[in-house]
Amino acid sequence: MVAPEQVPEPYRGLLVHSHHMTVTVEQFYASPVNVKVLETRLDGNEYSREILLTLSDTGRVVQFGIVRMDLDLLSPLVREQIVEGRTPLGRVLIQNDVLRKVVPMGFFRVRTNATMNGWFAETEAVDTYGRLGVIHTDGKPAIEVLEILARPDFTSLSRNWSTRPPK
Repeated sequence: MVAPEQVPEPYRGLLVHSHHMTVTVEQFYASPVNVKVLETRLDGNEYSREILLTLSDTGRVVQFGIVRMDLDLLSPLVREQIVEGRTPLGRVLIQNDVLRKVVPMGFFRVRTNATMNGWFAETEAVDTYGRLGVIHTDGKPAIEVLEILARPDFTSLSRNWSTRPPK
């Protein structure tokens, strides 16, 4: 694990906050993101999935993530939209006005492997950063997240980005 103050910029601005990564990554790249679901699991009311977030204008992968959630803690409409897998999780929660609190639990540095290099369009292993967190809905811990960023592409960086996440 890496202390928040040891996460270098721009990763710190992208990870060390209590906002949804969907919104933060969209602001950083000045582009909406789409979700690509790699794998899902449903065991009773526990749902998990592995995803990639891609920039809608270029298709570039900007984040890998794993989420695990208790579907009983979400409304039927929100459950349906999440399991459908067409909209990023953060956007589903925001658009449905789900009372939520994103709580980062830790930050880490990771060296990419061959699979990640393929997703992130890297030709060799690179260091990148990620976070673990819990999203509380209606005051209850409902969703666990692991989020790993692709190495930031500064050529498509938003002019509005000031190394701090959206408010």
